[in-house]
Amino acid sequence: MANVVVVGSQWGDEGKGKIVDWLSERADVVVRFQGGHNAGHTLVIDGTVYKLSMLPSGVVRGGKLSIIGNGVVLDPWALLNEIKNIREQGVEISPENLGIADNAPLILPLHGNLDRAREEALGKAKIGTTGRGIGPAYEDKVARRAIRAGDLADLEILADKIEKTLFHHNALLRGMGMPEIDGEDLLSQLKELAPKILPYVGPVWKILNEARREGKRILFEGAQGTMLDIDHGTYPFVTSSNVVAGQAAAGSGQGPGAIDYVLGITKAYTTRVGSGPFPTELTDDVGKGLGERGREFGTVTGRARRCGWFDAVLVHQAVIVNGITGIALTKLDVLDGMDELKVCVGYQIDGKKFDHLPASSVQQMQVEPIYEVMEGWSESTKGARSWADLPATAVKYIRRIEELIRAPVSLLSTSPEREDTILVQDPFAD
Repeated sequence: MANVVVVGSQWGDEGKGKIVDWLSERADVVVRFQGGHNAGHTLVIDGTVYKLSMLPSGVVRGGKLSIIGNGVVLDPWALLNEIKNIREQGVEISPENLGIADNAPLILPLHGNLDRAREEALGKAKIGTTGRGIGPAYEDKVARRAIRAGDLADLEILADKIEKTLFHHNALLRGMGMPEIDGEDLLSQLKELAPKILPYVGPVWKILNEARREGKRILFEGAQGTMLDIDHGTYPFVTSSNVVAGQAAAGSGQGPGAIDYVLGITKAYTTRVGSGPFPTELTDDVGKGLGERGREFGTVTGRARRCGWFDAVLVHQAVIVNGITGIALTKLDVLDGMDELKVCVGYQIDGKKFDHLPASSVQQMQVEPIYEVMEGWSESTKGARSWADLPATAVKYIRRIEELIRAPVSLLSTSPEREDTILVQDPFAD
């Protein structure tokens, strides 16, 4: 049975939540494989809105196993609060349908404090993080001083690990003139937390391997987008983890052979949250209009997203880096009623043309887009469920995007409702 990885092909916020929910009906297992609670998914099911940050999108569907993989940094307090909120909406969550990797690093309160202090100190040069401690938690992971979910089961090891972690963090806090962390207080908080989290914790690499052996379909769910990847994004204005499709295997304890299909979620225009380069950004009324019609505000932070024209150069790069098989094109209806549309087909810097986004942060800020102008459409595409329901000019726009990014449209989303989806190729098809 085919296993599918869902990744964002832009700067995140491409509408992954709805697509993952739509696909989860065909899956048996849904896996989060990177990131933390800094990225949110909004699901609309039968008129009910679910906002998820840490939980895999599959939890809102009965009979699915949801997994938080080792590639995720886990804020256990935020997770418990999210579980509480989702339960209040009538969704059942238990160790029977939710698993947490025992080797997933924990986000501690000290990580969030450090994250926010650093951003404040950077002033205008800030990265634009959510301040939730994701970056500092990944730093501790790489530096081999992280406290992991499985450590909550052994209090003696936990106390020793806290001491080693605070040896670093308290020295850092002293240097920043900030109050130091009390190790006993942190240990007390984790002792209280442990019995609430441990029932979910286990070797998810083993659970996933057994699911594969049983022929179950696995959906790997990514957060953020390719251009926020720590290696392949607009560094340093990126997240702290690898968000590309290859991370699905490493972040869940599976080999690359576990991946059969890579679906790139792609918005019909482009948005970005926070600081950093954005070649096709529109700061005029057109950009404002896209933001208003598309309701471009962050699920987690509520921050307004920057909006711009579709960037085919950037998405083509994402197709290559992820090995994208096909894309799910979202929010086409936001473009309804526009007389003309522009698509970025190339870049130039000081008169020199580029067919990709350079890795240099200096060059990225200097990029000027080269546009191709296309005719818009006055008819509505909202709620369309077949190609026959789409205006001819909208179909022409879609076909041109396919040519430029060199990947086919596998799914087309025409509203936030899950049923308003045109299926061209089922990613789960064998």
